[in-house]
Amino acid sequence: MNENMPKNMNVEASVNLKESLSGQDELQVSHNLKRIRKEKGWSLDATAKATGVSKAMLGQIERGESSPTVAKLWQIATGLNVSFSSLILSCSSDELVSLFRDANELRDESLNKGFSVSVVFPFEPSLGFEVYELGLAENYEHFSEPHSTGVIEHILCISGRMAVFFDDSWYELSPGQAVRFNAEQLHGYKNIGTEQAVFHNIIHYPDQWQRS
Repeated sequence: MNENMPKNMNVEASVNLKESLSGQDELQVSHNLKRIRKEKGWSLDATAKATGVSKAMLGQIERGESSPTVAKLWQIATGLNVSFSSLILSCSSDELVSLFRDANELRDESLNKGFSVSVVFPFEPSLGFEVYELGLAENYEHFSEPHSTGVIEHILCISGRMAVFFDDSWYELSPGQAVRFNAEQLHGYKNIGTEQAVFHNIIHYPDQWQRS
């Protein structure tokens, strides 16, 4: 059931660096990054220090001259102490109840080819979580760097067969099976079946995010 991750693996290499944002998504990320940085009162230098992303690259992203990968966006979100969805979506509304969302209309593969992302429910500070429907193409594998302290991921396999990597091991999931883990560590997902693997990911953020 478990399979150790190969040693000396270049994690970021698991994501094709050419598979990045496009069009409207890129403009939204540019706008959101600049807005969040200014709301915090941070300079590009301070943001670079907090995120580990160079000042030059941050400036290029804000100007729409660079297309960040999923891994790079997570790195920036972690350094800024904001949710992933706050970087890729327009500002969410205050409608917290009776909200209908259709993942079929929200599905987007512009972030990474072979890795579809549907932000079913964006992060709301008063609720403390965000909900994604994610799809992995056959043989696709994605790794994510550690998130901020206190972030927890809940994975529920919907269709296909997949494996989740955390605590230095792979854990296989079939439809209906779920796992929860601390996302403060290297973690990843891969399709181990012969058809697309679809799963839900509920990401819960620590209490202080709800109070900020």
